Amino acid sequence: MRAAVLGSPVGHSLSPALHRAAYAALGLTWWRYDAIECDEAGLPGLLDACGPDWAGLSLTMPLKRAVLPLLDRVDPLVTAVGGANTVLLAAAQRLGYNTDVPGMVRALGDHAAGPAVILGGGATACAALAALRERGERAVRVAVRSAGRAGELVEAAERMGVRVELRPFDATALAGARLIVSTVPAGAADPVARMLHGLAGPPPAVFDVVYHPWPTPLAVAAGQAGSVVIGGFDLLLHQAALQVELMTGRPAPLAEMRAAGLAAMATR
Repeated sequence: MRAAVLGSPVGHSLSPALHRAAYAALGLTWWRYDAIECDEAGLPGLLDACGPDWAGLSLTMPLKRAVLPLLDRVDPLVTAVGGANTVLLAAAQRLGYNTDVPGMVRALGDHAAGPAVILGGGATACAALAALRERGERAVRVAVRSAGRAGELVEAAERMGVRVELRPFDATALAGARLIVSTVPAGAADPVARMLHGLAGPPPAVFDVVYHPWPTPLAVAAGQAGSVVIGGFDLLLHQAALQVELMTGRPAPLAEMRAAGLAAMATR
């Protein structure tokens, strides 16, 4: 059986290390998992080329939204978030799932119930919004560099019944936050790292979805301020474990996957 992670760029992905470790621990010696460079234009053809020997696909940017019209059925969470990071290929159908949301919930654990602030307004921010909803949040502040580019997040919030307050990327957006969730690319949250030192009280928890390079300036600043720091590797691990369970029908060997992922990160 075959599976793969698709995206562009995809060479940096830790997904192969995580999934291959799972297959090895589960004794699935006939399974293989690859990283395939694929952009939006190439996605329809690649999906058409997946035969009965394919179990599923992991999707990273920029494919999580582009895949939606190519799917036969989607989990309700996909509709709510507006993106799928997992395609299960079963019975000649393409089934869309989102494991980012439950993966984020697991990564957050019981750290810092709101008020919460999300940094960024893209697809990962939509997943973060859904994860916060699962934790009971019904109003979330979102700091964006351009409010005009947050339309899809606002629409997702309306579908989920969450009230979103858009704020500029400055210290006023962070005031009073007990949890900061950064969904922006590496480097984009560096100004927020500098802002943390000026806050009257640091947030009890900071979650940065970046996992490479690590630690990020935001993670360092949060740690120095006394916040609990949650990194993107935890999200990656838990969402991958859920993908393994969807594709194989077996419980994911989390310890083996964690060890393999950390070993792969250490070589970078």
